Amino acid sequence: MSVIPLLTFCLALVPFQSGAKGGHAARIEAYFAADAKTAEGQRERRAILRELGSVELTPAAAEKELAGVLKRWEKGRTLEKKSGQRHYWEEEKRGFYIVGGNTKKPKGLALCMHGGGKGSGDASSAHGSYDGALSDLDWLALYPEVLEKTECGWTDSGTEEWVMELVENARRTWKLDPDRVYLCGHSMGGYGSWTLGAHHADQLAAVAPSAGGPTPLMDRSKAIIGIVEGVIPNLRNLAVRIYQSGDDPQVPPDANRFAVKELEKAKALWGGYDFEYWEVNGEGHGAPPGGFGAHLAKIAELTRTTHPDTVVWQPTLAWKLQSYWLYWEEPVKNSLVVARIGPEKNTIRLTTTGDVRGLCVLVDPKLVDPKKELYVYKNELEVYRGIPVPDLATVLATGARGDPALAYTTRIRLP
Repeated sequence: MSVIPLLTFCLALVPFQSGAKGGHAARIEAYFAADAKTAEGQRERRAILRELGSVELTPAAAEKELAGVLKRWEKGRTLEKKSGQRHYWEEEKRGFYIVGGNTKKPKGLALCMHGGGKGSGDASSAHGSYDGALSDLDWLALYPEVLEKTECGWTDSGTEEWVMELVENARRTWKLDPDRVYLCGHSMGGYGSWTLGAHHADQLAAVAPSAGGPTPLMDRSKAIIGIVEGVIPNLRNLAVRIYQSGDDPQVPPDANRFAVKELEKAKALWGGYDFEYWEVNGEGHGAPPGGFGAHLAKIAELTRTTHPDTVVWQPTLAWKLQSYWLYWEEPVKNSLVVARIGPEKNTIRLTTTGDVRGLCVLVDPKLVDPKKELYVYKNELEVYRGIPVPDLATVLATGARGDPALAYTTRIRLP
């Protein structure tokens, strides 16, 4: 097989100067200042990473730079710690949310999503239903209200972007363990838990959707034939605990039942998939037997999987660039990547469908030995063989999320 040389992230445009006062410090600041959830901010960030892509580092220097990026993340926005009602954008009275649960020394974070639909739904309903149970768990609870009350409010109008920003702000404010972040919610909040959980599985420990399912795909006769892209594949390494009443008149069980069957198929195909389906009869659209605390008890002791040996990723968001140890410069919506470690030593095998240009493998020292030769195969073809070198772009791109477990110094860019 042919030997593929190490591919740098891009051509060098600026010289490297190490240290906080070096020439790259201003570009790191500009990267943090750019809004990654807007098209303009994404372009600016990509340009900065291109500038820093060929700035190669020694392992020791890379770890030092990574520590600096993580420390810079700590300077970002924080939230007011006291319980109560807030507006994220106070001057506009926009972005309403409630702080509840344990606000002193929380053992975890639950972002709790309300139900509703077109023209209805509010954070107070979720707060009233869940806060006692979340307080009993000693978790901090955030109850955001969708920015626009639509049938898919949790993914419309920038709500998803804002929700994940709230999670980041809360982690920073309370110095929370990033391995203990959870999503839960009832009705439309169940839909939100399914969907945002799948989109951001690498940032979560578990999700607990109640009486709400992922978006089904239907044929002309209204029979369910699938689940919307970007949900089932992405849940391979995230614990999912689903509640449904079989006689629910508002959210019938069909979508959840179908989704569970799809999870079973995915488990048979790719392994993994920790899920539990709890269906009862006689509860209608109400809380599960024993209340929401009984549902939350199913996720109370779970923690995040940070270093899975297999990653399945079907991106749907332009601004979601990393999933565990995969990084995608410009993710192609609905393309599918299955990445596995081994079984041969220091070997990574990827199966891909669709366009995967710009896809990178992040070199995880907990899964492979970066000091020895690595082999990468894409669709059974060897595309890389060598010992990759740490670089500043990888440090910045992954470290800027403020998540040490998923921050990397080295990657391999696939051809």
